Amino acid sequence: MNVERGTNTMLFSYDRIKSADVKKMAKLRASQAEYDYSQEISCIPQVTVREPNLNGRNVIVACIDSGIDIYSPEFQTVDGQTRIIGLWDQTVNADEEKGFQPPEGYATGVYFSREQINTALAAGRERGEEIVPSRDTSGHGTAVAGIAAGSLSGVAKQADILVVKLGVPLENNFPRTTQLMRGIDFAVKEGLRRNRPVAINVSFGNTYGDHRGESLLERFIDNASEIGKNVIVIGSGNEGASNGHCAGRTEENRVIELTVGAYETGLSIQYWKHFQDVFKLRIVSPGGEEVLLDSSRMETIRATLEQTELLCFIGEPQPYSVNQEIYIDFIPSDRYINSGVWRLELIPVQVVTGEYRFFLPSYVARNAGTGFLLPTPEVTLTIPSTALRAITVGAYDGQRRSYADFSGRGYVYRYEEGRVTREGVPYGVAFSKPDLVAPGVGIRVPVPQGGYENVSGTSFATPLVTGSAALLMEWGIVRGNDPYMYGQRLKAYLIKGAVQLPGYEVTPNGMTGWGALCVEGSLKG
Repeated sequence: MNVERGTNTMLFSYDRIKSADVKKMAKLRASQAEYDYSQEISCIPQVTVREPNLNGRNVIVACIDSGIDIYSPEFQTVDGQTRIIGLWDQTVNADEEKGFQPPEGYATGVYFSREQINTALAAGRERGEEIVPSRDTSGHGTAVAGIAAGSLSGVAKQADILVVKLGVPLENNFPRTTQLMRGIDFAVKEGLRRNRPVAINVSFGNTYGDHRGESLLERFIDNASEIGKNVIVIGSGNEGASNGHCAGRTEENRVIELTVGAYETGLSIQYWKHFQDVFKLRIVSPGGEEVLLDSSRMETIRATLEQTELLCFIGEPQPYSVNQEIYIDFIPSDRYINSGVWRLELIPVQVVTGEYRFFLPSYVARNAGTGFLLPTPEVTLTIPSTALRAITVGAYDGQRRSYADFSGRGYVYRYEEGRVTREGVPYGVAFSKPDLVAPGVGIRVPVPQGGYENVSGTSFATPLVTGSAALLMEWGIVRGNDPYMYGQRLKAYLIKGAVQLPGYEVTPNGMTGWGALCVEGSLKG
């Protein structure tokens, strides 16, 4: 996440909040009564401090992230009790002697109940960490939960909070796909078990995949969104200006240049294409050594170019995808791969569509100097925000009322009598990614151990929408105004209320979707 430190820090110490400190807690709440600008411009106070006075009561906000600081007043009631109804920490090992067990039906991690969390709060942080040994070491999950449902500064201030801390990340610093799938499965089942609507927040993603919504993870999310009364809200990622994507169309030889910065210890390239197209791909190192790949030959090739070993997998379509991937792994012979400009030359053999799509790992997994020299900012949204039935959220700068250039861009699927047309042609619209945008620049969030800081990223635009979804669920399902206010129906209401940002002639578009979040507009008739 992009963080601006040094602002609004150390307002109070979490360790001093006890159950008996009701008056002190109420005073702290009053001191936090001013609204964050991000909520103001998202038309949230219009429905929370005025009729219909929504607060998320009896709705579950599930945050699948890096954990949570259970000692923060943001996640407590006025009498010091926790608002967290359950915490599944996938990183903690089960221990029968201590009563540490995974949730029923799951094999890993430990589930901590509301009662256990309250016992830990009463004991204080130092002793409480023996009762609930779960920490948010990065602060990302605490920030996300604070925005969506914090008692002092969140959107849905009285929603119940369910937390899944994802397990140990892989080498590319992203949690395993199966961990995320289990987390979503758990949140959906908790909503069913408790007979409550649940708004699920996913504020991360990665670049691996074809970005067409066809992977197992994306299809899993689409299926999960149809179970019970839930909505799954996912950030579009921060790859918009990262130079990590290059795409286009060609019927002739095409050279794509990739610059590799100094001290890069490894790199990978995904090349996605239509299976019916046949291309050869010549890879040329900065010193002029080369290897030639043929997309018609599904095989694995090893080649050493200068001090870099290339491991190339030429894949074939999978049961869930019609497209072909060629995956190239750069492995240093010593410590670093060769820096400089690498050339990727596409040589057409049999062209039907001529489309090509190259993706690099996320910007956080590569050096700042590594990227395509002529990148394509379109379709830089991260996976799994490409899931069709998810609510995909991009970020904009609320103070400037402008698109945030880091926000992952998507696409608009348009049709004309069933045929897909090019972006910008004013025919019917089937769907858009992202669906909408929310403020994601300079957002004030709580941090573990106490205090606040300002942060930027789609990670922090997303929980604004998740909290807003919880408000709509309260209005519709809990209060009986619309028992079907979930899933695609809820998405439609958010889209209906979205406000166009200045400077965009075509709506929807691949940067801001249908527009900026406005909860009041979603509830208007």
